[in-house]
Amino acid sequence: MDIEDLRTFVAVADAGGVSAAARRLGISKSIVSRRLFRIEAELGVQLLARTTRGAALTEAGITFRDHAARASAEIDTAREAILPTGELRGRLRVAMPLSFGPTHFSPVIAEMAQHHPQLHVHTSYSDRFVDLIAEGFDCAIRVGYLQDSNLVAKRVGPIYGKLVASPAYIRTHGSPETVDQLIDHQALMQGTESWQFLDGDRIITVQPQGRFKADNAMALAAAAAAGLGIAWLPDCVTHDYVASGALVPVMTRYPPPSAGAYVVRPPGQHTARKVRVLTEMLIAYFARHPQLWGIDG
Repeated sequence: MDIEDLRTFVAVADAGGVSAAARRLGISKSIVSRRLFRIEAELGVQLLARTTRGAALTEAGITFRDHAARASAEIDTAREAILPTGELRGRLRVAMPLSFGPTHFSPVIAEMAQHHPQLHVHTSYSDRFVDLIAEGFDCAIRVGYLQDSNLVAKRVGPIYGKLVASPAYIRTHGSPETVDQLIDHQALMQGTESWQFLDGDRIITVQPQGRFKADNAMALAAAAAAGLGIAWLPDCVTHDYVASGALVPVMTRYPPPSAGAYVVRPPGQHTARKVRVLTEMLIAYFARHPQLWGIDG
């Protein structure tokens, strides 16, 4: 039984249809359909029931999906065991933030693709929360404070940030000096997140309030520069604004604790070598370019 047929069946099962699996795998729908036909013909059973909405697993398909996924993983593990320093092959799907993924992380992705010409790299840039398992990603790069989850996370470097506001906002509304005063100001947020600040060794958590929200850090920086409120943003996003005077740091006596950049992957005992290589390259990249992540002091 062809290993690519097994992988394709698992992708269709997880994606819920041929079209979604084809997009995920980066191949045509006709190739996906042929692979499914071959595997069902060899087994002599129907694994998928085609519907107008996609494809649903039959009872046999539900059983076979787990075996197929384990077999694919075992083959990957065996290949890596006998070729630990060999060329990376196959496909790597990575999700990363749109806010500064293209400017700060994409050079590492490009370097990895250059060093491993047999590796097919598919990168998705978005600030939405990506479900790695449901959407078929090998890993994601996430920035900030990680929430508890069943994902496996590896920290690759620190991310420093601060509260900023425009001079016009400060002239009109004043500058908060304490955490209590911050509650009276307009906060620019991604959603309903909490903000944390250091008071010596003590961490203070605040639930900010505000009328302007955006799921993109660059949009929040622009809103802060326009005088709409106070934003907590990474230094790598606000550096040019601060350097030009369009934004100024506020409440500097209570700095936020440093956040982090992480490579997260679905749970499992074995980390794919392609994910390990990317993680190691990101750690090295952070070490070579510390000024990218906290340069405003």
